[in-house]
Amino acid sequence: MKPGTRAGQADAPEATPSHRAEASDQLYERLSAYAGRPAATAGTGRDPVNAPMIRHWCEAMGDTSPAYRGPDAVAPPTMLQAWTMRGLSPDPEPDDGTGRSAAYDELLGLLDGAGYTSVVATDCEQEYLRPLRPGDLITFDAVIESVSRRKTTKLGTGYFVTTRMDVRADGELAGTHRFRILKYRPAKRRTEEPAGEPRLRPRPVINRDNAGFWDGVAEHRLLIQRCTDCATLRFPWLPGCNACAGQEWDTVEASGEGTVFSHVVMHHPSFPAFDPSGRGGPYAVALVELAEGVRIVGNVTGVPYDKVRVGLPVRLEFLRTDPDLELPVFRASEGG
Repeated sequence: MKPGTRAGQADAPEATPSHRAEASDQLYERLSAYAGRPAATAGTGRDPVNAPMIRHWCEAMGDTSPAYRGPDAVAPPTMLQAWTMRGLSPDPEPDDGTGRSAAYDELLGLLDGAGYTSVVATDCEQEYLRPLRPGDLITFDAVIESVSRRKTTKLGTGYFVTTRMDVRADGELAGTHRFRILKYRPAKRRTEEPAGEPRLRPRPVINRDNAGFWDGVAEHRLLIQRCTDCATLRFPWLPGCNACAGQEWDTVEASGEGTVFSHVVMHHPSFPAFDPSGRGGPYAVALVELAEGVRIVGNVTGVPYDKVRVGLPVRLEFLRTDPDLELPVFRASEGG
């Protein structure tokens, strides 16, 4: 990707300011004093940029670009943050290289102490200034860029905290990673559903990049994008080819045959709209490999959740979950 390209931006929860609350928001005055202070200093990557991590990333993402293989390989730009992460250890070790600052811990402590103990990541932006290559040594610094005034969202009331990390490779600025979280006090939830209220699944996000897919679903067709430059099939739908970066594409219709590549069983939270029995689960969510070679996430029907297994043959069908939503799902037989 060319320098200055942004990636990874996601939609933040819908927020509307409460003007009366802001007028007396004394906590904000304390929080805003942290803007401009370091969030991390003298951080170091736990490992140099290396080929095995690049390979694992590409396999997980299904990215087959030749730019990430061979003696002249570079790392996928979107791995920028991966080289700075400390791993799965719940507590930082004294020499773990995260460089996390006391100021950032104090800021989060203030929010926790005021009851804003829940956290959700809302969006991130990355800017790529030069490719990362195997052997590069990663260092980074981060700053608390801003703290919003108190906002009321669908999740609850809280504060958006934005940090910006500068990532260097062998001392040269390679990219920036801007990350925003919402520290919030969860909104009170209804303990009982009003009688007769329908149990609806969440609506899919439809935009200009995937609208054609949902148009196909409405016609009971599962459409896969195909790059017209290199003929690579891709799913989910993307604005450009992840193999050759071509921008032109057409579609092919999936045959509907597939097998379960992987799956999970959801036990919590209980969500009746996802369970045909209406009891809220457990239910299986599968990653299905279609006969065409691409993979799609969907529900498996026709067998109990504990009968879903890797390699299970399935076939596409379309399920109307409510009057306004129809989804592709995959049916298996008991003996499959």
